[in-house]
Amino acid sequence: MIKINRSKTVLKTNPKRVILLYNKLGMDTYITKDRVQGLVMRVLDLPINQVKSVYKDVLLNFNHRHLNLEDTFINHFNIVKKSIPEKYKVSDDQKLLIGAYFTKEYAIEAAALFNPSIVAFNHNETPDKEGKQVVISLRSVGEEHISSISFFSGVLDENGQVSLTDANPKFAMNSEKYSNKIYNKETYKKRTQIIEHFNQDIFDEFNDSFTQKDYDILEQKGVFKKYDKITQEILFEIIDTNYDVIFDKSIPISQRVIFPNAKGESKGIEDVRFVTFTDENGAKEYIGTYTAYNGHKISPQLIITKNFRHFKLRTMYGKSVSDKGFALFPEKINGKYVMTARQGGENLTMMYSDDLFNWDNHKIIMKPKLNWALVQLGNCGSPIKTKKGWLLITHAVGAMRRYVISAILLDLYNPETIIATLNKPLLAPNESEREGYVPNVVYSCGSLLQNDNLVIPYAMSDSASSFVNLSLTELLNEMTPN
Repeated sequence: MIKINRSKTVLKTNPKRVILLYNKLGMDTYITKDRVQGLVMRVLDLPINQVKSVYKDVLLNFNHRHLNLEDTFINHFNIVKKSIPEKYKVSDDQKLLIGAYFTKEYAIEAAALFNPSIVAFNHNETPDKEGKQVVISLRSVGEEHISSISFFSGVLDENGQVSLTDANPKFAMNSEKYSNKIYNKETYKKRTQIIEHFNQDIFDEFNDSFTQKDYDILEQKGVFKKYDKITQEILFEIIDTNYDVIFDKSIPISQRVIFPNAKGESKGIEDVRFVTFTDENGAKEYIGTYTAYNGHKISPQLIITKNFRHFKLRTMYGKSVSDKGFALFPEKINGKYVMTARQGGENLTMMYSDDLFNWDNHKIIMKPKLNWALVQLGNCGSPIKTKKGWLLITHAVGAMRRYVISAILLDLYNPETIIATLNKPLLAPNESEREGYVPNVVYSCGSLLQNDNLVIPYAMSDSASSFVNLSLTELLNEMTPN
């Protein structure tokens, strides 16, 4: 019998958590261009005394809600300043007010806060005194159902209880693309060599290293037009979706938000699964997998960090990079990276690669067969290494689209081999958890082991999140050998 201990801590949506975004004034390129210039000129036509009074009112209403308000106004002014005729001399007050008109607040978690993962990370850079320091990542959903990544910091005690160190962060701050990121030509030639119909000769247009600005200059000159459309589109995706975001060290983890910065993920960064990855030399990185969504297409992606301050968002390539639910093993096995995922919409799969970014083959290791799991299977985050095998927390969907959480045990040296199975749900939505944006769902994106306590952060009906803990020993004893 497995005793499930539900936490009283519930992470609920907070519409007061707002970030600053550029206000694009519409979607159509030509209409937007005209509207941008029209709005800029209307602001410039205001008498100077009105500029000062209107801007004073803006500060009165919004300055206390953000740490970086005026910096953001200047950044957004710089986006639109090219629409100002050269004859105009723009004052500092006018620049700030123009920037304010091209800025909007976005409530990152107004709709939902769900699908959490958890990793151990010393976020205070001090010794653990009361337990293991952890970072919890979540999928935050706001206006237009756009998903971003938000974080909470906490402490995990010896009994598997999570306490948040910043349960009600006052501010939220997103970081835009790091504009000086350097792309190494040889690196991307290596990663894209397995892409069919991609003409790698297009890289000959670049120096050995290049930036987004270099790409933009070549694009404006029409240099890429001699290559086929598919090659041009793939090159754009490479530049668009391989980027860095960097937060100032002074901003607490619980205030950091990664909002979509690329067209390939414009409608959401979904379901990030973080794991502490340890390489052959013992060095650690926190590597997450997530689903990028642009409103039409989903793409599995990577997010990599050493400090939860500087994040590298990267593309994966290959025939097996499809569907959702990629989860990386926390170490190499037999010299290879290992990933479990869901291909074909319903099957649990396993894949191996010499390269973290290229995945060209996969193998189905488990198909739906149990009555509470006949619709589809998937993982609930990266596996956990135990003495008996790799413990993989899974999810399954049954009748009435009811999601449950269960588990399987994989061979330590041959993880495509399932050596034991929990032939029943480990966690199912109870009456207080089944109502929400998507009813009857429990779901997790990553668990953590503390002594014999398995801690599973989980989402309740795609709306809010909480935690359960249970005995690893009890779980393993309840599993049926294959």
